[in-house]
Amino acid sequence: MIEWLKEHEAALTLLGLFSAGSVVLAVFLTPWALSLISAEYFLPDQRKWSPPGLSCVRWLILGLRNLLGVALVLVGVVLLALPGQGLLTIFAGLLLMSFPGKRSFELRLVRLPFVLKSVNWVRARRGRAPLQLPRLQAPHRDIE
Repeated sequence: MIEWLKEHEAALTLLGLFSAGSVVLAVFLTPWALSLISAEYFLPDQRKWSPPGLSCVRWLILGLRNLLGVALVLVGVVLLALPGQGLLTIFAGLLLMSFPGKRSFELRLVRLPFVLKSVNWVRARRGRAPLQLPRLQAPHRDIE
């Protein structure tokens, strides 16, 4: 085991630095990113609609965002085995990507009481209004 560690010392050092760097970035970038979200982001009327024809630039940006998201998910999986912010990195990657069901996934995640409380606390510290969520619809019952 000691020999293996000595043989891979450079790689282990790089992984350690990467892990420490991800923690530092997460501490600074997470509050910044949360403060950029509009308070009305989750309300149905505030969803942005784009015209059917996408320009080449928009396709390029969409492709780059998805590539970055996939890279972050893969890095997050690696960070699960190392000290670092693996889950946070995976979530950041998922939120960057565009995929079917993304909106409902985000809404389910932010509806968790601990998540919503934490996000709104961070937003309040940065002088931003709390997130507004659509009301949950009660299940429909037929009366016979």
